[in-house]
Amino acid sequence: MVNRENRCIGTRMEVQTCLDRLRYAIETGSAQINLVKDRKVDAARNKRFTNRYTMTQLFPDEDPVEALKGELLLLTVEDYVETVNDHRFSKRPDMMVFGRKYCHEDVYIKIRVELTNATYLGGGGLILVMSFHFAEVSFEDSDFPYRKSR
Repeated sequence: MVNRENRCIGTRMEVQTCLDRLRYAIETGSAQINLVKDRKVDAARNKRFTNRYTMTQLFPDEDPVEALKGELLLLTVEDYVETVNDHRFSKRPDMMVFGRKYCHEDVYIKIRVELTNATYLGGGGLILVMSFHFAEVSFEDSDFPYRKSR
């Protein structure tokens, strides 16, 4: 990993492993999906860049958790931006940041996949969606370390 304070670039294999765990957890229903709808940081932020606003704009007639299940399954290694080390919860897995376009706008997605059973059989877990909001700053191609040149 390349370290930039509490941010780093995970290896392609680390990102793929995270996505494989995410898919397994969603497809088997073995993990609960928790979207943080209202974050403390949102109090001082333009509401347009909040999880709640983005979810209601993109998926107005859908259950947010059901919408997220489908959207998280679409994530690929090419959508990966960086890994964020959460020093507050150092024993938990790091959070991974992804970026995707929706309706011609960039969406910033930050997740943590936490499965409680090492073999992932019969165990529970949590998929924490810390961020799923319109990006305050547009992504550049250089933000995606594993994206193929277009």
